[in-house]
Amino acid sequence: MQKVKKIPQRQCVGCREMKDKKSLLRVVKSPEGVVSLDFVGKKPGRGAYVCHDVECLKKARKSRALERAFSTAIPPEVYDAMEAELEGHNEQE
Repeated sequence: MQKVKKIPQRQCVGCREMKDKKSLLRVVKSPEGVVSLDFVGKKPGRGAYVCHDVECLKKARKSRALERAFSTAIPPEVYDAMEAELEGHNEQE
């Protein structure tokens, strides 16, 4: 009998949809408390997931989903930087 490899599922904090972990972008809060995007999924710290879509990041910002996930306030400039980084990353693909 062949082993079926399970694909890890994660929920997008913006649209709240369950998707394959590889198709989502990880937002990480480092042990020092710095929030940033993690394109490779290897950075240390607490992770939350969002679609590769600026709209999902905007929804997460509006609903304060990342603040709840990380139990910390996230300054607006961090969101602006993440949106710019996400838009730039999407254009490269």
